[in-house]
Amino acid sequence: MTNKQETQRDEVQVPFWFDPLCPWAWITSRWLLEVEQVRPVRADWRIMSLAYLNLDQRSGKGLSEDYRNLMSTAWGSVRVCAAAAEHAGRPVLGPLYTAIGTRLHNQRRCEDPTVITEALAEAGLPASLAAAATSTEFDQRIKDSHHEAFDEVGLDVGTPVLRIAGTTLFGPVITPAPRGEAAGQLWDGLVKVAATHGFFELKRSRNAKPSFD
Repeated sequence: MTNKQETQRDEVQVPFWFDPLCPWAWITSRWLLEVEQVRPVRADWRIMSLAYLNLDQRSGKGLSEDYRNLMSTAWGSVRVCAAAAEHAGRPVLGPLYTAIGTRLHNQRRCEDPTVITEALAEAGLPASLAAAATSTEFDQRIKDSHHEAFDEVGLDVGTPVLRIAGTTLFGPVITPAPRGEAAGQLWDGLVKVAATHGFFELKRSRNAKPSFD
């Protein structure tokens, strides 16, 4: 067996559920890509829906008017991701998420209607998939993926959600994303937390806005 085959065999697959609109999930996803460079870890990108979580599962309780309005339009990008996965397979979610997230968050183009078509082109996908944003065709696929995470982690959290060694966790919520070995050390800590029987929560109030540096 070659060294490359041994590395692939030993890689830890990390299911990671995201909604492209969430800035905190975006930062955590960039951290996980850093972890891939310093630990035998590979992200397994999966979709969830903040709109489904907040408006359906939580019935809109406790939402401000501004956030409720945001959620009413939040299906679009995740529907396009679902359509892309149906068209090209789930591995395409990684490059498509990067293409969408870079434009929404780093470039701050949340109101730009060309984001989706540009991102599809960057990921090598047909522009016709953009039509999924206003279609319910892939909503059940989104919900099925969503339930894989939230049936385990519960409804009192949001995204990011990841699964380590069979334990599904909300977080880590961080800003900015740790780089290099610092990213690996955070991963090491999460592995230990996930392996602790009966662990449920570790949290402090956020006092910083998302930083995409």
